[in-house]
Amino acid sequence: MIRIGPAGWCYDDWAGVVYPKPKPKGFDPLAFLAGYFDAMELNTSFYAPISRRNAELWVQRTEFNRDFRFTAKLWKRFTHERDAVWTADDVRQTREGLDTLHEAGKLGAVLMQFPWSFRNTEESRDWLDELVTTFSDWPLVLEVRHESWNVPDVFAELAERGVGFVNIDQPLFQNSLGPSARVTSSVGYVRVHGRNYHNWFRKTASAMERYDYLYPAKELKPWAERTKEIAEHPRVSDVYVVTNNHVRGKGVVNAMMLQTMLTGRKVHAPEALLREYRDTLEPYVLPPEMETPEPPGASPAG
Repeated sequence: MIRIGPAGWCYDDWAGVVYPKPKPKGFDPLAFLAGYFDAMELNTSFYAPISRRNAELWVQRTEFNRDFRFTAKLWKRFTHERDAVWTADDVRQTREGLDTLHEAGKLGAVLMQFPWSFRNTEESRDWLDELVTTFSDWPLVLEVRHESWNVPDVFAELAERGVGFVNIDQPLFQNSLGPSARVTSSVGYVRVHGRNYHNWFRKTASAMERYDYLYPAKELKPWAERTKEIAEHPRVSDVYVVTNNHVRGKGVVNAMMLQTMLTGRKVHAPEALLREYRDTLEPYVLPPEMETPEPPGASPAG
């Protein structure tokens, strides 16, 4: 099954663009988006471990959509803060919320996202090996951004360990990993970041500046084809396509475009989003008069 969705749902600049403004009493943005998408990538799990209680609430708030799954970025302690080895307590904290999602059958993948500076060295391979061993009971997928990882023995080892490879779209500079349709486990994963060349490596750029990009259809269509190729692989049972270009809901726009490209059917879109991006979305979404009632989370009942 191909599940598509944005990365995260708590962005201040989505008010009046993705979500209604003012928000109705009891409005639930997570449930709102789960009415449009079958996947959501958790960003908050990257910055700090999520609690069992929050995980339970997220499961409850999305249970109306039986096909819905979360994917979660692994805590940066394991991917970006590599000056010292992690502790048993780090593992315990991380497991609390993600195990809760996993036990509920709602954890589609755990994303081990490493930065461009993480190169294919013996030290890096040892770190990755220990990480996979520590969380081997989860559906793990690996995102690396440096071209040094694009070698056959890496893919062979990932396949042997049952770790999925994340196929990414990113601004291409020297030694940047390019687009692919690689499969190394039962989980296929595509992650598009935008192509903001000006701000991608600028040290003073904020996340808002780095991920401010709206894909035109001509740039998304090759990713729709790669996604189909991944989904047709005999090893794959689930594919996740995540749009990480979140600024002003652009990732939501591109996720909806990809849904139509992959299914051939127009989709429903939030009223605010259609107003903001009417010209871009018009070929891919149903006209307002054909809209179904807003999904859960849009009404005071939430």
